[in-house]
Amino acid sequence: MDPYQVIKKPLISEKAFELIEKENKLVIEVNLKATKNQIKEAIEKLYNVKVESVNTLITPKGQKKAYVRLSDFDDAADIASRMGLF
Repeated sequence: MDPYQVIKKPLISEKAFELIEKENKLVIEVNLKATKNQIKEAIEKLYNVKVESVNTLITPKGQKKAYVRLSDFDDAADIASRMGLF
């Protein structure tokens, strides 16, 4: 699957900003059919970072969220600013 089809948009909320600052994680809305490996590969390819883990969940609205933890060498705030959150 194309990386641009896997990632839909970053999610913005108070909890998402807290995760960026404290846990070096990004919260992203992704394609319902995307697997954890596809999400990891898409983030690594598009933003040139190292992903440590990906956790996903499907919301009651039918959207799929991915919580992406970046390595200690990469800054989630920097990636969030490249995504247009800041």
